[in-house]
Amino acid sequence: MSLDGRISIEIGVHATAAKWYNIFAKQLHQIQNLTDRIHQAKLHHGEDWHHNEAIKNWTYIIDGKVNTCQESVEYDEAKKIITFKLFGGDVAKQFKFLNLIFETSDKENGGANIKWTVEYERLSQEVHPPYGYIEYLYKCTVDFDAHLKA
Repeated sequence: MSLDGRISIEIGVHATAAKWYNIFAKQLHQIQNLTDRIHQAKLHHGEDWHHNEAIKNWTYIIDGKVNTCQESVEYDEAKKIITFKLFGGDVAKQFKFLNLIFETSDKENGGANIKWTVEYERLSQEVHPPYGYIEYLYKCTVDFDAHLKA
């Protein structure tokens, strides 16, 4: 059995694709205030949260457990895609790599579609696929949408 994989979920939301992209591309430091699933986020390296070379420290809840990791980000504004590359901390204990890919597009009748894809490579067969991250992303998306549509 392969150690790598992809898991995706698509969610219809009320806010526009532009609002969604903006919160992750320009207001990432604020999302810790929009959900109780993120306990802390802080800049580890760099002077700007939204620079490709910046590294952030995150503390969050997955499967009822507190997890920590570091993260770097790649932005594709034209396609409204953001790749969050998680490493270190608890992530490094289970995965060779773990990427959370955010994509958004407007719906015809208002609102947007959000697609989250989790790409990963587990360190061993004993490590389960990261289904908890899909649940976490779904619940955070619901919390963020409530804020963005207000």
